[in-house]
Amino acid sequence: MTERAGRTSQILISDLETGLPFSKGLLASQIMVTGLSPYRAYQVAEEVERRLMEGRRGAIDSEDLASITLDVIRVVAGERYASNYLRWQRVEHLDVPIVILIGGATGVGKSTIATQLAARLGIVRVVATDAIREVMRAMLSPELMPTLHVSSFQADQAMREPPTRAADALVMGYREQTAAVSVGIDALIERAATEGTSIVIEGAHVVPGFFDVDKHGDAILAVPFIIGIDDAERHRSHFAAREDAVASRPATRYVEGFDGIRALQGYVKGQALAHGVPVIPNHSFDQTIATVIDLVMDKVTSQAAEVSAELATAATAATAARTAQATAQTEPRTTEGRPA
Repeated sequence: MTERAGRTSQILISDLETGLPFSKGLLASQIMVTGLSPYRAYQVAEEVERRLMEGRRGAIDSEDLASITLDVIRVVAGERYASNYLRWQRVEHLDVPIVILIGGATGVGKSTIATQLAARLGIVRVVATDAIREVMRAMLSPELMPTLHVSSFQADQAMREPPTRAADALVMGYREQTAAVSVGIDALIERAATEGTSIVIEGAHVVPGFFDVDKHGDAILAVPFIIGIDDAERHRSHFAAREDAVASRPATRYVEGFDGIRALQGYVKGQALAHGVPVIPNHSFDQTIATVIDLVMDKVTSQAAEVSAELATAATAATAARTAQATAQTEPRTTEGRPA
């Protein structure tokens, strides 16, 4: 073991129950929540380690470590990422599960963004709506629910009674499919609220207006958004990349249904705008992840402020009640028991 490694292993996080040693890798993974890439997060962690070693400290508490980390982020990466690191601390104080809902048409990059986002936020549950649909397919035959047994962009082919306007068939079939899958989405949200476990739900069936997060109030920190690609040719190119990555998904099928996929993107974006849900363009992966992280942080800040305001109001009301009670007890009274 080198002297560097030996000295680093002596730095303990003193206020942790088990007295765990400082871990550069663990710190880097925590820093990624700011939106920094893994490489830059590791750079920050290395600089934090260097400062700890220079100080020849055998132990440091979590608060001091966070303060040093914040300073290093500010110097190495800038104020934006330092602000995100500060705001992320509020998530732990809120002590509520994060429920991230990522929607968008087929091929816009939802799955990649979902897995990367979950890794950076430390969320272990990632569920695709296609998985929900597969479970429902096993329970509901094509005769009972035909739209469940086709892809989203082929839903018009499974309509029992096609509409009079052929142009409406795809959206109507997709709405029917989405309404069914949304039962499963609502169940996952309910479970997250009940168990207090964070989750990322992604898929073509995450459509604003078909699921309800407001009914859970402050029991969850819900962050819904839609991913989109405005440029049609850029969108089309994603299917070739998907074919290379997943042999069971030939690009031909998606190319043939591309017009339908684009039509559904327009419908989902319209639903998002109608329900006040952000639409994030996926032009660059790193930029998209940074934008999503900012969105999560803004939501954290907003909900933390609301909780603080509610606590302050409750505290004021309790103080007023105690004051009124104390005043009533000290007022002079007549023999009839009424104030003199």
